[in-house]
Amino acid sequence: MTARQFFRIVEIRTKIISMATFICASLYAVYDSGSWSWLRFLLMAVAVLCVDMGTTGFNSYYDYINGTDNKHYNLEKDKVLVHDGVNPLAALIISLGLFGCAAILGLMLASMTSWYLILAGGACMLVGYAYTGGPFPISRTPFGELFAGLFLGTILFLITYFVISESVTLAAALASIPLLLLIAMILSINNACDHDADIIAGRNTVAIFLGKRINKWVLRTQLIIGYASVPILVVFSIFPYTVVPFFSIASIVAVKEFITMEKRGFSLETKGPSMGGISKIFLSLVFSMILGLALALLLL
Repeated sequence: MTARQFFRIVEIRTKIISMATFICASLYAVYDSGSWSWLRFLLMAVAVLCVDMGTTGFNSYYDYINGTDNKHYNLEKDKVLVHDGVNPLAALIISLGLFGCAAILGLMLASMTSWYLILAGGACMLVGYAYTGGPFPISRTPFGELFAGLFLGTILFLITYFVISESVTLAAALASIPLLLLIAMILSINNACDHDADIIAGRNTVAIFLGKRINKWVLRTQLIIGYASVPILVVFSIFPYTVVPFFSIASIVAVKEFITMEKRGFSLETKGPSMGGISKIFLSLVFSMILGLALALLLL
């Protein structure tokens, strides 16, 4: 197996989602609590990356084994199990190894903070595996977007906040709402593009359950509430006012990209540009949060 194939099995480019949540939560923990630990920050960063890569490796393995990914309906060249003939067992072994590394790092972090962290981390790993693995894969149900947004958004945000500050607050939970909704939207866009192929594969995602027309309104609602929550959180002093100028620019980018995506439509043929568009929308929001929080810390 080559390095290129390894990185495509774990879809390294998509790790920006979990790492974005991790960085936002770390900065928010410093801003909100004043606490910081470089050691815990670095250990948590590697643990998050291992869990996310391991989860994607399991996804690659089970999507191939279950027939969700096949040469007839999958046009993504990054699917090396499908297009390069990589042994699917390699993806399984890689994922188990990454989860093992994450477990060791989790034990180290728990010894520094609280042993309850093991329960939270274990729950994340269980959901990561069950997303495509096990007898009832979450990804084949209408709850895939909810679980992805909840765990990659709110749960990861709160765990990171706890690792840095050794506490959990309502403010931290509220601060995660924009990320929760935008991450759910990423999965919604992905499933909207995979609509026809998912029907053949026997999946029952939200896009299939609601139908294409209603699903368009789901996407609009996720975007509107996700972005509108930021100024509301500023008004209630959850986010610092320094987020506002960066958020204003992000909002312009988001509206422009979403209009372009809707005009293009969501299908297997437009999946590449659609995922590129939602990535810009997500990263614009993330950078507005990061820059706003960083500026607030400089002004303290």
